[in-house]
Amino acid sequence: MSQNHYQVLGVPATASVREIKLAYKRLAVQYHPDKHGGNTRFEEQFKAVSIAYRVLGDSARRAAYDHQLQLAVRRQEEARRQQQYRPQAQHVYGVPMPPAQPVRTRRPASSAERHYKPMARRRIRFTRRDYLLMAGFILSLLLFVAAVKTTMDHVSAGNNYERGVQAYAGRRYSAAHAFFTEALRYKPAHTAARRRRAEIEQLFDKNLPAAYADYQAVLQETKDRGQAAWLLYRMGQCQAEARPDSAERTFTRALALDSTLSGAWLARGELRLLTLQQLEPAAADLAAGLRLRATANQPVPMRYLMYRGLAYYKLRNFAAARQDYQQVLAASPGSGLIHFLLGRLAQQEGDAAGACGLFERAVQLGYYYADQARNESCRQ
Repeated sequence: MSQNHYQVLGVPATASVREIKLAYKRLAVQYHPDKHGGNTRFEEQFKAVSIAYRVLGDSARRAAYDHQLQLAVRRQEEARRQQQYRPQAQHVYGVPMPPAQPVRTRRPASSAERHYKPMARRRIRFTRRDYLLMAGFILSLLLFVAAVKTTMDHVSAGNNYERGVQAYAGRRYSAAHAFFTEALRYKPAHTAARRRRAEIEQLFDKNLPAAYADYQAVLQETKDRGQAAWLLYRMGQCQAEARPDSAERTFTRALALDSTLSGAWLARGELRLLTLQQLEPAAADLAAGLRLRATANQPVPMRYLMYRGLAYYKLRNFAAARQDYQQVLAASPGSGLIHFLLGRLAQQEGDAAGACGLFERAVQLGYYYADQARNESCRQ
């Protein structure tokens, strides 16, 4: 077929989709075989119109067809151009083209004729903006790494602290100490883990210097007065055996922050009585601590009640001493120590027979230190 699809539909190559569709409808009606009694000429024209619309109506097919048309046009133009410049002596058909002759040129230039100019190497220079961008990138990278490490350390410290608390509640104190230490390795400022570890070191490991150091580190991070007083009370307990004078000052600091801390009153009273031999201050401290316990409806420790009775005894306040001893005896009738102390009190009051009976009872209850007092006082 000599006509292309655009010519069959009677539209230009730049026609829009709508124009192509309208042309197809018009020609399909015009050449439809039913209108011409089955004439084969119109049937062939109808098929040509249908084929043209099938190609040009689809955008992908139309693009491929346009490309083919362009190639065909170029080939026609090239053939026309070759025909125009064909030599006069050459026939159009049946005569082969003469072989191509090599192009004559001069010999290649020698190395002496060649001139090479070395290119100067450009030195890369950084501007202030480049340095700022690089510094900003490095700083951002460092901040990102630090943020990631801080987050991971925080998570690890929290997990180890929770495991330590569970081990502490299960009385697995060695495991708890290890978990709290691991939490502090990831987060040294974890005051709760440090305080828990200090309690284990003080109460179970008996590592008083390490406990004191941990309590002191927690105290430096504590702002609450009541919590600071409790920490000072614990620190005083750690100092009581090795440095009693320092322990007394630490207890005094704790009571200056919280005068209702009964434990600090009782601990300072015990220290003053048994180590520093300060009888009147010891009796006053023990009385204050026991009074706070009673006011708060807390159980009264018999040990401190006996210490107050001992302080009264040494101060020769025998009536007050006897009252405290009797309370302890009522709570612990099987204590040989309290029978011994009551025997000493009876000796001071001139009741020799009563003292011998109390010493004898103390020995029977297993307090063998009373045997010497019994031998000295009751077998003459």
